[in-house]
This record gives sequence, structure tokens and C-alpha cells, in this order.
Amino acid sequence: MCYETSQLAEKLYREAIRLGASSGEIDRLKLRWDQLKAEHGNYYHASGFNHPKLAVICSEHNQIELKLCVWGLIPNWTKDETFADQIWNRTINARGESVFDKPSFKLPAHKGRCILPLDGFFEHHHKNGKIFPYFIKSTDHKRMLIGAIKDSWTNKSTGEIVESFSIVTTPGNTLLRKLHNNPKLKGPRMPLILNETDTSQWLKGNPDEAKELVKSNKDIELEAFTVQKLKGKTYLGNLPEVQKKHSYSELNHTPDLFN
Repeated sequence: MCYETSQLAEKLYREAIRLGASSGEIDRLKLRWDQLKAEHGNYYHASGFNHPKLAVICSEHNQIELKLCVWGLIPNWTKDETFADQIWNRTINARGESVFDKPSFKLPAHKGRCILPLDGFFEHHHKNGKIFPYFIKSTDHKRMLIGAIKDSWTNKSTGEIVESFSIVTTPGNTLLRKLHNNPKLKGPRMPLILNETDTSQWLKGNPDEAKELVKSNKDIELEAFTVQKLKGKTYLGNLPEVQKKHSYSELNHTPDLFN
């Protein structure tokens, strides 16, 4: 699964260059990001269950757009706030194997695919009844381009339009199969990490073309290391230090994954 992530604000709009945006589009997106980043701030550690607004890149009316969307998809057919509060904790992730068919996700998967740029994400490893958090990022230090889906819902009681998203997940790759070993789950999962060359197909391709991309990414190289606990008294909060390596004696004092 992918319930905890990191997305920093610095020059986030420039990720659109990797999606093929022109210089003119980048200038427009920079102005847009200058308006949005005060609301966004830096997310060194963001939990989907807190439903933060994260930046996504999408293609609308043949233009690349940058938007802030709530994490936890609220389908456009949601009838009221009560149901919205119930469903968005269940739509933080969307399994890639069923995202094009499941009622909550079908329309967004067909018409609302987007890219979520992430600096990294967190997962937990289970050992001897204890849980150890890991931070996972790309070894080339570039932001990961995550396949996501978004939808818009109108709150009929207030008139507010809420744009929200889900992270699409796939079976875990070799690294995640070692790390993500929650005994309560059927198997390891990971976010859909797209190669730069596949982003146009995800954003603009037809559903069958997009489905071809829903698989664990074997090309991207990831690194993982333990960090301080993400809950409880020792939790550092949304600070840069939350991503620093931290050793645990139960893991032979090494923060790097299984070294």
C-alpha cells in the first residue's frame, strides 16, 4: 500500500518538463505554482488519513495543468458530506488490477488520470511482532512520477467543489517484496511508478493503453532505510528530520535495508 508520502514544494512545477511541457507551459505553470505553494508548503511526511492537499499534474483541454487535490478520492456521485467522510479513508489507494472496473474508480480511471510527483514514500517492515518504518526514494534523487486518478465532487450543502485523488498501486517489486511484509495483507504493494517515457500514455492514452502500464516498475532503482517511528511519542512531525536514517538494534543497528 502507499499511505504515507513526501512531497516538497521547491520547483515542483518543473516536473512538468519531464512530461513534455513546452517552455511556454512551464512559464504558465510557474505562475500557477507561485499562487498555490503557500497553501501547499512542504510535506516531509504526509499521511493519507489526514487528507492533505498534494500537487498533481494532469492534462485538461490539451494543456498540462497543475492542481492541488485532496488525498482520498471522493467520487463525483457521492451524495453528501457524511458519505464523503466515510469513503475517502477507503480510497487513499486504488488497486491497479481493478481500478478500471470498480465503481468508485471507474470514471476517474478512464477520464481523470494524473501524475503525482513524490520525493519519496514510507512503508513499514514487520519483524518479531514489531513494526519498523522505512523511507523509500529514487537512487537518482529525482522525484518519482506516480500514476494516480482524480475526480471532482460538489458538496451540495456548501457548493464547494472538492478535487481529490487516489494513488494507483501495483504488486511490489523485488525491494518491496522484502520490505512490505504486513501479515494482514495478501501480498506486498507499491505505488505505480511511471517511467518518464510512459507519462504521456498514462495521461492521454485510451484506457487499454493506460492499463498496459499498471505493473510494478522494474526499471527504477530505489533505496530504502529506516527512520524514526512515525507514530507515538518519538514521532518528529512534519520536519526534515523525519526522513533521516535511524538505526534499530532489532535490525542489527543498520538503517539500510537488509544490509
